Amino acid sequence: MSDLRRRSAAGFTLIELMVVVLIIGILATVAMAIMRGRAEAAKWTEGKAGASSISTSLRAYAAEKGATGTYPPTLAGLGFIAGDLHGTYFTIANYSIPAAAFATGADPELTFTVQITNAGTGIVTPSQITLDESGAWTETP
Repeated sequence: MSDLRRRSAAGFTLIELMVVVLIIGILATVAMAIMRGRAEAAKWTEGKAGASSISTSLRAYAAEKGATGTYPPTLAGLGFIAGDLHGTYFTIANYSIPAAAFATGADPELTFTVQITNAGTGIVTPSQITLDESGAWTETP
């Protein structure tokens, strides 16, 4: 009986402790990878909010100007100034309107794309996200 008490009081062996440390290390590595991906997505949320503002401005511009407007309008033509789209990860330089058109009687009458690039923002991937008139987001790796 004294051998049983001595064995249970001896604690963990070095190998058992090393296995526990290894398992904790693997779990920490997986958790870090998951958190990094979520941080990237959170950074893009700022860019998407800016693109949504541009989209709303494009719709208001088309409602006001119709077919007589200049397409695609510039960000300044929509009323944006440098500070309006300035955030932690994106500035006005990261946004562009590569295409916009208004066709009376077409369905939809207004078509457009708003692009956000991550150049110089510290975001790894994707390199660009595009928003179209239907509200669809497209990522370019």
